[in-house]
Amino acid sequence: MNDLLSRLSQIIDVVPQQLKGLPETSLSTRPAPNKWSSKEILGHLCDSAVNNLFRFINLQIEEEPFSVQKYDQDRWVRLQNYQHESTVEIVQFWIYLNKSIIRVISTTPEEKYSCMCKLPNGDTVTFQWLVSDYLSHMEHHLRQIPVNSI
Repeated sequence: MNDLLSRLSQIIDVVPQQLKGLPETSLSTRPAPNKWSSKEILGHLCDSAVNNLFRFINLQIEEEPFSVQKYDQDRWVRLQNYQHESTVEIVQFWIYLNKSIIRVISTTPEEKYSCMCKLPNGDTVTFQWLVSDYLSHMEHHLRQIPVNSI
């Protein structure tokens, strides 16, 4: 788990620096009508962080297997209106949420890493798998933002 936390910490240090010089207009451009802009991708990562922070806390409280609830990611992005928010604000929110996730995971007792979680598709996975999947999901979306070596 320490490797995952270290990777997450490195990402939240590096990404804001990589985004710093990019013009707001390029971050707001949608590659296609039905695709998210870079700002909306970052906003989606905030929504993912909010939902996963909830999961990472509640799976320590509720009985096993913890039921992972699905959320409508497109509606969340639209309702949060990230397209019309400043990139700086979105990035600050994303950093804060991920620092909260690091704090929660780093204080989670090690025996909880093997707690079972039931995904919406019926699969059962561990808490550690859920954290790893959260990070993989983030890295996947960060690669969609046209910045060198995110």
